Amino acid sequence: MAAITFPAIFDRLQRYVPAKDVGLAVGVVVLLSVLVLPLPRVMLDVGLALSITASVLVLMVAMFLSKPLEFTSFPTLLLLTTLLRLSLNVATTRLILQHGSEGMLAAGHVVAAFGGLLMGGDVLIGVILFAILLVINFMVITKGSGRIAEVAARFSLDAMPGKQMAIDADLSAGLIEEKVARKRRRELEEESAFYGAMDGAAKFVRGDAIAALIITVINIVGGLAIGVLRHGMSFTSAAATFTTLTVGDGLVSQIPALLVSTAAGIVVTKGGMEGSTEATIIRQLGGSKPLALAAGAAGVLAIMPGLPFIPFIALAGLFGGASWLRWNLPDQGAEPAPPPAPVASELPIAESLRIDMIRIELGYGLLGLAGGESARLTDQIKGLRRSIAAELGFILPAVRIQDNMELGAEEYCIRIKEIVAGRGQLRPTKYLAMGETGPDLPGERTLEPAFGLAATWIDALEKDAAGMRGITVVDASSVLATHLTEVVKQNLAELLSFAETQKLIDDLPREHQKLVTELIPSMISVGSVQRVLQGLLAELVSIRDLPTILEGIQEASGGQIRAIPSIIGHVRSRLARQLSDAHVGPAGYIPLITLSPDWEGAFAESLVGPAEDRQLSIAPSKLSDFVVRLRNACETAANAGENPVLLTSGAIRHHIRAVVERVRPGTAVLAQAEIHPRARIRTIGTV
Repeated sequence: MAAITFPAIFDRLQRYVPAKDVGLAVGVVVLLSVLVLPLPRVMLDVGLALSITASVLVLMVAMFLSKPLEFTSFPTLLLLTTLLRLSLNVATTRLILQHGSEGMLAAGHVVAAFGGLLMGGDVLIGVILFAILLVINFMVITKGSGRIAEVAARFSLDAMPGKQMAIDADLSAGLIEEKVARKRRRELEEESAFYGAMDGAAKFVRGDAIAALIITVINIVGGLAIGVLRHGMSFTSAAATFTTLTVGDGLVSQIPALLVSTAAGIVVTKGGMEGSTEATIIRQLGGSKPLALAAGAAGVLAIMPGLPFIPFIALAGLFGGASWLRWNLPDQGAEPAPPPAPVASELPIAESLRIDMIRIELGYGLLGLAGGESARLTDQIKGLRRSIAAELGFILPAVRIQDNMELGAEEYCIRIKEIVAGRGQLRPTKYLAMGETGPDLPGERTLEPAFGLAATWIDALEKDAAGMRGITVVDASSVLATHLTEVVKQNLAELLSFAETQKLIDDLPREHQKLVTELIPSMISVGSVQRVLQGLLAELVSIRDLPTILEGIQEASGGQIRAIPSIIGHVRSRLARQLSDAHVGPAGYIPLITLSPDWEGAFAESLVGPAEDRQLSIAPSKLSDFVVRLRNACETAANAGENPVLLTSGAIRHHIRAVVERVRPGTAVLAQAEIHPRARIRTIGTV
């Protein structure tokens, strides 16, 4: 028979050992079961020993960390160790109340040792010691580390857009590779998630301290009642026994809690430290000058009357020797301290006056859309900026993403120049199926926020089924990106600032700078050019062909045209090829709805005021009749599968566009001069 080796035995045993994830799940279930099931004294001693040892282990790991992200499992460990202490606390309470009258070993040897040895046989000393530990843990360490975690989580979130943009800028400049950029984004996601988890996990320890105080009071009162009334013990004997056991139990639970709280404080305070804790402290406190000054202060205190000489003179010699060693053996690896940052007293005020051109505010449940490798929102925003630049010739301002605690967990808000321009709700873990999905597709009925279409939020498992039925399905970040795209297109004119206009003009190629010199400022100002470009962008006309636009402005200004609408009309006629191409339908022609001569004359006769500032003054009833006729004509064309263009004369185009924009903003209005001679057209209706 073949000999059985140790590796073979080990392999056989591994078959009966559950997997790591199953083992962790079983362990958590065991912890929860201790809350309701009695625990033998031997098992209780093992659990208390495990709690103390695990707390020391967590503290040592926190001490030797180089950076907080090396201990990403700490929030989960914080929850599990807190749950372990509470479970053992409940088990100890059960044994104390059931068997406290039997003696000091009622709750096991660990509780008896802490209740007897550490208290020195004096119940009052034990109570005071327990209260001091509770105050230190609850009021100092836990409260401080929780506040640091909260501030770190907020600062990490606020800094995320800037860090993301810095990574993208380095990638665009070729300073880093795509692999490095993905790694940095992943680290940024982990950092934000870690500090957010630490902010919540700190509440566990705080609640543990409160629970320990309440359990201690209940144990003392309940133990006295049970000992005196049920077991016939004297009040003094019951107080000595149950109070000793209860305080011993409190010390057993508070010492591990104090260790874990200290570890949490060390982890959250290491945000700006590099290297292990002891190396950083020695490097920063071990300068020769600070050590020399500390030695001098200890020497002065040593010779002062009434103070002990030996301790202070020993410390003076120790610090003085360390200062001499650092002076003669400087740390070659130490980096010079950076110069102090200049104090700018006006900076906070100036920062508060800045306005974000475009800002997306997210509820805390949507923060995962804004960062990390799995988040697509930032990539989609970059794609939107590229498409706007290529399609309309306008570089969109940077989009700022930040949290807003006033919003609901799954709400978002889009602001243009600090004013709300759109808002909606998302389900980050679900998909939006747009269109009438029918009752057989389960989900949450809603409206698509960008266009108001009927839609349904469905689970990921239903995505493939919806796609096979021809239903359009998008994720939450795509819904938000689409809504942002529509909001931006509706407000493009406001986003083109004077500075951006000047930059567009300055960035023109050298061969066009002569045109700029002749035009600005002798014929027209930069502000007027800005208004012309804004008028084009308001109707989604691309300003990418800026030289042609400036030529049109020069022609109009040379002809003594001063009214901005008239200049825009002349520029649009110069862009006839571009405008015609933009409205060609799938069939290869421009579908037109023409304005009848009666309506042409009615609108022309309703223009009042000087030539440079003509206004439309038409009877409300007649205007209402025009709107009804226009809607009927457009709906008829839409039912035929056409996206029509309203054709008018150049003199009234601007005023008719102002009317159409309020009732059918998606319908384009073109003047006859804006149709290129070679463009194919087809009249499909008349108003």
